[in-house]
Amino acid sequence: MGTTARERLEEALRYFTRETRIMDGMALACGMGGRHIRAWDGRNIGERTVFDLASVTKIFTGLILMRLWEDGALDPFRRVTWYCPEFTGLGTVTAEQLMGFQVQVSTPERIDTQADRERALRCLRKAAPTGTPGRRAYSDIPAMILKYVAEKASGLPLAACAEELILKPAGMRETWARVPEDRRGDCLAYGPEYRIEGGKRIRREAPEAGVPHDPKARVLQGDTGDLCGHAGLFSTLGDMEKLARAILAGRIVSPESLRRMAVNRTGRRLRDGTYTQYLGYCCYLKHPDQYFSEIPAGMSRAAFGIGGFTGNHFSVDPAAGRYTLFLGNRVRGRLTVLVPEAGKNRTDYGLRADGSGTLRWEDGTELPSSVDYVHQKDEHLHAAVEEALRSLPEQNEEDA
Repeated sequence: MGTTARERLEEALRYFTRETRIMDGMALACGMGGRHIRAWDGRNIGERTVFDLASVTKIFTGLILMRLWEDGALDPFRRVTWYCPEFTGLGTVTAEQLMGFQVQVSTPERIDTQADRERALRCLRKAAPTGTPGRRAYSDIPAMILKYVAEKASGLPLAACAEELILKPAGMRETWARVPEDRRGDCLAYGPEYRIEGGKRIRREAPEAGVPHDPKARVLQGDTGDLCGHAGLFSTLGDMEKLARAILAGRIVSPESLRRMAVNRTGRRLRDGTYTQYLGYCCYLKHPDQYFSEIPAGMSRAAFGIGGFTGNHFSVDPAAGRYTLFLGNRVRGRLTVLVPEAGKNRTDYGLRADGSGTLRWEDGTELPSSVDYVHQKDEHLHAAVEEALRSLPEQNEEDA
């Protein structure tokens, strides 16, 4: 008897959670045309598990901005300073340019090195354009600023915007900027985390349960519930499935807004034959080189999505009526970043060329490596999803 679609997906998960130990735990969901399936494996993973969405939060910010645009509350072609005059350094930069990563924007100092929230906010308000984006246009800074544009346009805090414009229409009851006390025990622990950067070994302790792993969101949002635009939401697998289905059903924004989100704003071919990143409004788009594409190969050019540092992926394809969702933990007790010293490569540290393997830390701890996890998804997860979606029988929506 052949293996079932669910068994194939579970086998793909075990590659990450058991064979390579890239992930401490991982959950997966996908669907297309009334067919839906989910699976999970690893430490503390189940229906009630609360994941740190990290940069997947940008999808929420993007959808909020598109809805405000639809409703006439936001004119994205106005200067940011028209809405938020406190961002004095942005000059003629428009909200639409930030939504599409079309302007490189930087702060005078790193936000995550600021001593407290007020200093971090002052640093963010000094953001200024520093040129046209090069090969890599993606940045957290635009979404961090767009939070305040959305709040001025709507008259509501960003978390309240998310509640009214996304969570309620989608029926999401387990997504928060501030995790309730009685659910903090369901939050995954995202530390300790280990890095090697240019020969320097760094050990980062875990934030408290319900506090964002992202260091910029940690200093700006912390435990306040004042949602950042680039990271800071927590959710469950079930709720994120509801979001994907609601987007595809047109319950969040119109089909026209979805098409606008998925228009390439940054991607182009360079003289050496390579490409810059392909980005839409607060999201990634399909890339000509699948190795650099955050969007699964089987999705159309109408698809958009994003990944998150903690091990997440979210993508939807309105043209095909399909979605793919991974929520995971590649941080806890893992080597997450390796920037080799000059003249060295990953194999010099005992890892495989793809970034997997184990490394012994200074205290003798053997660390699984999740370096470059993002580039292993196509072969070991997306391929299994494609096969599963093709083989699943049709389901009624209420049975899925």
